[in-house]
Amino acid sequence: MARIKLPSPTITISKTHARRFILAHQRLWPPLKLRGKAGIVEFIRHVGCIQFDPINVVGRNPDLVLQSRVDKYRPEMLEELLYSDRQLLDGWDKVSSIILAEDWPYFSRLRQLMREQHGDPSNPPMGIATMVLEAIRERGPLSSIDLQRGDKVDWSWGQKSRLTKASLDVLYAMGEVQVHHRVGSRRVFDLTERLISPSLISTVDPNETMEDYQEWHVLRRIGGLGLANPSASEFWLAMLGVKGDVLRDTLMRLVERGELVLLAVDGVPDRVFFVRSIDLPSLEMVRTKRAPKARAALIGALDNLLWDRTMLRRIFDFDYMWEVYKPVAKRKYGYYVLPVLYGDRFVARVDSLYDGKTCELALKNWWWEDGVQADDRMWAALTSCMKEFLDYLGASRIRLGKEVSRKPDMGWVSNLNLL
Repeated sequence: MARIKLPSPTITISKTHARRFILAHQRLWPPLKLRGKAGIVEFIRHVGCIQFDPINVVGRNPDLVLQSRVDKYRPEMLEELLYSDRQLLDGWDKVSSIILAEDWPYFSRLRQLMREQHGDPSNPPMGIATMVLEAIRERGPLSSIDLQRGDKVDWSWGQKSRLTKASLDVLYAMGEVQVHHRVGSRRVFDLTERLISPSLISTVDPNETMEDYQEWHVLRRIGGLGLANPSASEFWLAMLGVKGDVLRDTLMRLVERGELVLLAVDGVPDRVFFVRSIDLPSLEMVRTKRAPKARAALIGALDNLLWDRTMLRRIFDFDYMWEVYKPVAKRKYGYYVLPVLYGDRFVARVDSLYDGKTCELALKNWWWEDGVQADDRMWAALTSCMKEFLDYLGASRIRLGKEVSRKPDMGWVSNLNLL
């Protein structure tokens, strides 16, 4: 994204202050302060959404996000909130996301756009949409493999897809069906009218105009991280019309109304950040509050904390890239490597794999960040973190890869009761 010209910031803070504010906003300073399903709902209400990704190496991304914040988190807690309590929804915010069910009305413009783009009867997925809806109405929740149509169609990412899957995707995007539950990564759909209350479905979008919507979504997205820079292109994904001049104009209207404040960070001379006015008390609290005892946490690859990789590099001095889609020969670290947070710094990254059949976590590799001086307190925090991670996974044992055994300062792993 091209650099957006902005006025001078009104607040300047240190890198340490910025890191601690972001972590406090993310409920990671310290980790594991939230409790139970109520803590999950509170966190998602606070940040707006958490990103969904079905890849499951040591848990799916939303589970990884929550295990670092919610004490004694288990994936069943999220499943219940989504598919039993229905307080949460599979939705589309920062791309595929988990949102509050109560936010359904705010995304009506997106559903309308999907109707306009895909709802024409000549569109092959819409050609069977009536059949798909009637089948669900008569038979109950169904997935694409439950619908006996072998036809293929060109679909997302240039790939061929079953016509029934494409039809369900379109109906889901339009709001006609919702995810009833998942079987692994496979979505099983039911009619929206059966899963969302009639009063919520009939609620009019609170944003009367497109400008209202764009202002709402910009504020929501900034709240998803804590600080935001307008040049961070991936950070602003999936908001209707919000890019370039529209983003700049939206940001400046919010500044003029006092809902956003411009902020600079010492040592980051070429970046200006926005913070929501409602978060200024937290910014001040972090400045004056005594730092909590440093704890450690493994951070999910698509965690809200990592949404702006440039900011991560400039403020946290941590260069991170998700290498899932890189060819093996071009990977620097590994397929699904997670950052390791300790206090207000990233100190390492870990490559691991959980085998649910054997209940074994393989610790394949570990890389300390340059300049990290591990001590007894850090080792104790890492030991506690890994034990909590094992409990979250349901792992009964851990196995060290050869690379880990050769690394310095890894004696703390002996406290994990290795088998």
